[in-house]
Amino acid sequence: MMFKEGSPVYAIEVERKQGEDVMYVNYLTAPFVPSLSDNPSVMERTIESLGENPEVSRVVFVQQRNYNYPSEQVLLLSELARLYNYMTKQEAILSPEKLSIFGETSQVYEDLSYLLVLLKQDPVRCYVEMGSRIKGLREQLVSGNVAKKPALASYIRFLERFLGLLESTKLIRSVISNLGDYTLGSREIYQPIFRPDVLPNFTFTRLIAQLPSDGELIDQYSIDGKQGDIVVTILKRPNDSKYFYHIMPPEYALKEEHHVLLNLARNVLTEHRPKAEEFTNPERTRQVFFNVARDLLTELSRSKGINLTYRELTDLSEILVRHTIGFGLIEVLLADEQLQDVVLNAPISQNTVFVRHEKYDECVTNILPSYEDAESWAAKLRLQSGRPLDEANPVLDTDLVFGSSRARVAAIKEPLSPSGLAYAFRRHRDQPWTLPLFIKNKMINSFAAGLLSFLIDGSRTLLVAGTRSAGKTSLLGSLLLEIMPKYRVIVVEDTLELPVDSLRAIGYDILRLKVRSALVAGTTEIEASEGIRASLRLGDSALIVGEVRSSEAKALYEAMRVGALANVVAGTIHGDSPYGVFDRVVNDLDVPATSFKATDLIIVANPVKTPDGLHSVKRVVSVTEVRKHWSKDPIEEVGFVDLLRYNVEKDELEPTQELINGESEIIKSIASRVKGWAGNWDAVYDNILLRGKMKQEIVDAAARIGKPEILEAKFNALSNAVFHKISDEVVQNVGLPVSDLVFPEWKKWLYHSAANF
Repeated sequence: MMFKEGSPVYAIEVERKQGEDVMYVNYLTAPFVPSLSDNPSVMERTIESLGENPEVSRVVFVQQRNYNYPSEQVLLLSELARLYNYMTKQEAILSPEKLSIFGETSQVYEDLSYLLVLLKQDPVRCYVEMGSRIKGLREQLVSGNVAKKPALASYIRFLERFLGLLESTKLIRSVISNLGDYTLGSREIYQPIFRPDVLPNFTFTRLIAQLPSDGELIDQYSIDGKQGDIVVTILKRPNDSKYFYHIMPPEYALKEEHHVLLNLARNVLTEHRPKAEEFTNPERTRQVFFNVARDLLTELSRSKGINLTYRELTDLSEILVRHTIGFGLIEVLLADEQLQDVVLNAPISQNTVFVRHEKYDECVTNILPSYEDAESWAAKLRLQSGRPLDEANPVLDTDLVFGSSRARVAAIKEPLSPSGLAYAFRRHRDQPWTLPLFIKNKMINSFAAGLLSFLIDGSRTLLVAGTRSAGKTSLLGSLLLEIMPKYRVIVVEDTLELPVDSLRAIGYDILRLKVRSALVAGTTEIEASEGIRASLRLGDSALIVGEVRSSEAKALYEAMRVGALANVVAGTIHGDSPYGVFDRVVNDLDVPATSFKATDLIIVANPVKTPDGLHSVKRVVSVTEVRKHWSKDPIEEVGFVDLLRYNVEKDELEPTQELINGESEIIKSIASRVKGWAGNWDAVYDNILLRGKMKQEIVDAAARIGKPEILEAKFNALSNAVFHKISDEVVQNVGLPVSDLVFPEWKKWLYHSAANF
């Protein structure tokens, strides 16, 4: 709620959003910072307003910063408001008729009026003073005027009833054990009870600044943000299976004068609403807005006599862009490289943000998003993606890019989500995953990396399968790096997740096609199946499909049949086993069973639970070849043959006897087209081991010489290029890329290049 200029101080607006009534109170021109714990007048006005608006569950004091009091604190005051209304209205205790039974009406009137005002301004003092008053009146009852005793006794009974009702309130019950150290009139007793979430005026997303008092510190690290390091604190609370993820972004710790500048600048910037065409290049739009924000803040700071350093000006400009055309605190969370998912559940304003951390799994955060911000994000996603999000199309699947951060976002709304908007952000790694990185993280071992590299070089058709969050897309992205850069690659995606830009930056000949999502209708985007068919007309290329979901499956299998023995054709698909993939492709996506045989390999990646059941790790659990002799059911007719199988006891991928004994038809097919390998299983197996040994050496070298950057895509691409060059030289000399000759030369290159990389 933004009060208009000239709105009276203490003006109240109540808004109902997603089943919650929120009361906004205007303190913009008040000469003090509004505080329930420190200011009796603020508490009095709030209790009076709650008495008139009993459904309110949250109160926000609007100033240069907003002070949000959550429902559990507001309910304490609502109970006092109901008590006040009961005593003044239903009891009508200040009426002449009621006062007459107490004897001296003027003195009782003053007494009760004082206590009722005190009930609103300082309920703890009211409770203590009323107890003392009753004690004194009882002493008067014993020694006082006999004629006045009936009226006095009646008054004492009334006050005892009043005291009993006050004592039964949650606020008094929460402090009653601490009254031994209480000083009459001191408001320190309220400070641990009424602690608002302080948030900037330019956002309604709340932040719980205080760390949980019962939290055990587990970890603390910094995010390298554009406004300097942002501290993340991980805590564990008793009886809570989730970790607590606490973050303090810079916009929640600004100076008051900086808040003034940002509020003024935001009011100017919001007059210009970006048009759809401006979102065709979001990064350029952000840069333009950043320049405008910087110029505007410079002008405003001069007119207000506020000195800004260059760093302060840059930081404030970034914050302003983030909270006008950006995605607010979502951008801060997605800057954390250790986060994998960010989830916002409906109703948005009543649920904290949840995140999935690579080390601590599911975490609850200290961020409470607002309905206003959620609606703003939805509008931006519609503009940026060109896809609808409305009652007819309640799902929007798209991607976000800001700076080095990339994420896939799914948004849903009514009627699919009856409680309103909800979001799921899947963060992509800043750089592509590589096979050495997967070895380091134990998703695969070096032998598996060598086998996968060999199979990609052999131009096979494959599907990477797994459940949600299994790492399918990341693994597929790492396999792209095993394609020799001299070959062209076409990537077909409905949501941009594969690291195309990063691969292009290191010299890959790669083209991306963006197609319509299977969940969307009525857009100008090309259907996925048409996009795949179009790729076949774009020249000789490897074909990569981001995810096989719907009718494009038939077109993909057309591409597999056309591309067989010529180029890599690969994609990802949901499925937890080779037969699960077959069942989905044939029975769900209506691809003929005989066409499925165009698949050469199925790589299955699934999360594996740790023994305590609280954590999971990502692992490739099988690499399976699809044989061609079966006709109806690959299970019954032994159409699936595992080449690698996960051993859960050893936490290791192990080669099967079929692979060790040279019984893989796919590998023999690859070997049959290479001079010196046909019929020479030892030479083929030696090459697989060589490739794996090289990947492992990169991992070991990175640790040994302290160069983690050699695990990344750029060095991996260089390594593969050098490997092929050295292999070719050895072949020219001895006829085969013998491991004992190739590896020493490559290793020399590795340590020389790594030291200077």
